[in-house]
Amino acid sequence: MAGATLSTLYYDNDEVVDYLRALEKRVDDMAPVYRDIGEYMLGSTQDRFRDEEDPEGKPWEPLNDKYRRRKKKNTDKILVLDGYMRDLLAYQADSESMQLGTNRIQGATHQFGDDSRNIPERAFLGFSAEDSDEILHIVQQHLSLNNL
Repeated sequence: MAGATLSTLYYDNDEVVDYLRALEKRVDDMAPVYRDIGEYMLGSTQDRFRDEEDPEGKPWEPLNDKYRRRKKKNTDKILVLDGYMRDLLAYQADSESMQLGTNRIQGATHQFGDDSRNIPERAFLGFSAEDSDEILHIVQQHLSLNNL
């Protein structure tokens, strides 16, 4: 699965990781926290398809004219033919992490690009600064709900 992972081992925002670690020490099960983060990130990632931009807010490279001419539907949309890649995004959350991604084979191709086939990188997975702020808010809410 082409995906993005959030856990205290892999997430690169120190403030969020510090809060996650503090919460981990105080609750028996982190799965509800990671589920809330997963729900948020699912929506945020789907929004990137609507906005046609990467996690940093940079617009995806436009479709090349040759492909646009032979594309049968959604000719004005990037990374959307039938919508399967966007609509089949999913997350998995357990007590240690949240993973979000797609099982569509073209997911990795578009996330990272493919020079051999002239497909530019059009990242849709990852964490924006706004995502990190919201994740921090979610973790802080869980801390306050647990009176910690």
